[in-house]
Amino acid sequence: MRFAPTREQRLFSRTLDALLGSGEPGAAARSWSRGDRGPGERLWRGLAEAGLFGLAVPEEHGGAGLRPVELALGMVEAGRHAAPGPLVETAAAAVLLGGAPAARIAEGDLAVSLAVPPWAPHALDADWAGTVLILEGGSLRAAEPVEALESLDPARKPWRVRAAAPLPGGPPDGPPESLPDSPPHGTAAVAFDLAVLCCAAQALGVGERLLEATVEHVRTRHQFGQAVGGFQAVRHRLADTATALHFARPLVLGAAAAFGPDAPPDGGGAQDRAADTVADTMTDAVADETADAASPPALVRARDVSAAKAAACDAAHTAARTALQLHGAIGYTDEFPPSLWIRKAHVLRRAWGSPAAHRARVLHALDRADAHR
Repeated sequence: MRFAPTREQRLFSRTLDALLGSGEPGAAARSWSRGDRGPGERLWRGLAEAGLFGLAVPEEHGGAGLRPVELALGMVEAGRHAAPGPLVETAAAAVLLGGAPAARIAEGDLAVSLAVPPWAPHALDADWAGTVLILEGGSLRAAEPVEALESLDPARKPWRVRAAAPLPGGPPDGPPESLPDSPPHGTAAVAFDLAVLCCAAQALGVGERLLEATVEHVRTRHQFGQAVGGFQAVRHRLADTATALHFARPLVLGAAAAFGPDAPPDGGGAQDRAADTVADTMTDAVADETADAASPPALVRARDVSAAKAAACDAAHTAARTALQLHGAIGYTDEFPPSLWIRKAHVLRRAWGSPAAHRARVLHALDRADAHR
């Protein structure tokens, strides 16, 4: 099984990087936070034309079929450039919706906000999205915005929503539960895991952007007659941050590969080893290599996705702390560009489940793997 991105996948990442980076860094997100949705809507249209949303839409509805690896790579670039809007939620909703709504998602004509209590209790940008959904109690329902809530990230607009009528033809299986008493299953679980994967990928992009900005800052900032980056303590801090991000990236791509039609029942070799590496940092007891052979694919996917979410969000949080410390007092100001990504790193860490909740989900999956041996 090929684990590294292909040439075409790398080209797709570079295309989105050029598209999202064509203007001032973070300009669309700052406009979005002020209520000016124009720049963000233009980015949304550009992402749709590049095929990002079609990667979660079936071919019969005008999409490319579910392509989680490419989708994850695209979400990394969205995080790196702080693209605003319910990107994660729209991608997940594409799995739940069919027909005309799915086709509109692929074309960029429909943005969807999705709440999945208790993992994602609020709907992002519910006042702007064309459709607002809530997946709760085993049913998919339309939802109505009730109250706008404050967020540490001003470009994220969470809303408290109220469930309305059930949607006909919604997913027949229940959503993930608040505690890992049983693994999620069915269409709802695929949508949830896809949202978690996309959130992890965004966090990875945020962390990588923060590391790049911090390295550039310590190269140009001088104290005591030399660049700050020349001090050993600064280099060690940056090295620790880079290591965390470099370990998180294969976990995100490995989790994406666990969705694919070519993924074997055991979830593949590379992502299994990556997930086991993260699990080993959480507990000394890791299932034997033969455990996955008898594990249901959905259980393996849940394990890999949750491991990726915990690792990527912790790495982004480390990058945010490093950026704040090494930028000094200017890192606290909204006028300084990295502050936008610092805020995003903190918010994404809690979005779609905290690292602690996903570590519990990984351990639960490992326990279930033991039971299937």
